[in-house]
Amino acid sequence: MKRLLGLALLFLAGCAVVPEKPTLVPVSYDALQGWGQDAQEEALDAFQKSCAVLKIKENWRAVCAAARAVPQDVAASRRFFEENFTPHRFEGAGQGLFTGYYEAQLKGSWTQKGAYQTSLWTRPDDMLIADLGAFKESLKGQKITGKAEGKAFVPYDAREAVAAGSLAARAKPLLWVDDPVDAFFLEIQGSGQVTMEDGSVVRIGYAAQNGHGYTPIGRLLAQRGAIEKPVTMQKIRVWLAAHPDQAQAVMNENPSVVFFKKAERDGAVGAQGVVLTPLRSLAVDPSFVSLGTPVWLETPAQRRLVVAQDTGGAIKGAVRGDLFWGAGDAAAESAGAMQDSGTYFLLLPKNGAEVP
Repeated sequence: MKRLLGLALLFLAGCAVVPEKPTLVPVSYDALQGWGQDAQEEALDAFQKSCAVLKIKENWRAVCAAARAVPQDVAASRRFFEENFTPHRFEGAGQGLFTGYYEAQLKGSWTQKGAYQTSLWTRPDDMLIADLGAFKESLKGQKITGKAEGKAFVPYDAREAVAAGSLAARAKPLLWVDDPVDAFFLEIQGSGQVTMEDGSVVRIGYAAQNGHGYTPIGRLLAQRGAIEKPVTMQKIRVWLAAHPDQAQAVMNENPSVVFFKKAERDGAVGAQGVVLTPLRSLAVDPSFVSLGTPVWLETPAQRRLVVAQDTGGAIKGAVRGDLFWGAGDAAAESAGAMQDSGTYFLLLPKNGAEVP
């Protein structure tokens, strides 16, 4: 069985493409528009959270120790980054897309009843994640998700099957919510707060994903002329609400499904394992930007220092980011409307420490 599984994995991996990383070119701080007007002490606070993870890497201990000693004021924080990091840009990468995300808020119940008919699933016991690097060195760092079906390793259930009830006997609901569209957008955000019937609030976070690629339904609706560009979350929600008979079928066109768990910490936690900081945490493609890296974000509306602390199924490419806005209606409104073209600069340590 193991041999058959290994052969299947190698066959599936034959089409895997490792993205080529553009060359990083150092620039001066003068190239960073708005650098002198930013509140870098806010980004320093976010970076110090990342240091709780980075400090276990010996070559980051010095810069993290220096970060902990910086007074909480803008001048000292700006000087810390200037003295310890050099900005770099991706040569020839051009402009990229920057969107926003937030900590979703939903209404829920521990049991299925009344309006509470949409399940937020925990990670299924039969879902398997194969590390392809264990089978072939050139595939190190690549993984695929699936399940055993007889003697075959096959892709895990896509959204259409899950929505039709395929997990009923194979996974446990974490809880039930009253709106399938809210649940759908919760998966995109990755974490949220659920207000239960008794008024208590349960914070939930990402546990796993079914391995299918993310398909943005907003792009599909725009291509069909159903909504106008620029695509925003608000426009998608309006369309789904106005077409309840088509909503699930459209959502099913995104085969990616996220599974959840109760969060242990007070705040949304990103892929790096640290609590995210509103407007200072950025989701990136880790193939190009390592988690923990300070990043100067530069779009027409946002010129600020952030820290790469999260990832996302839709965040792919050398210049691509998703800015965390926090929780609440205002955060959801701002995040949903963010569709900016721009670029960023990676701040890499001067002390020779390798990128985290």
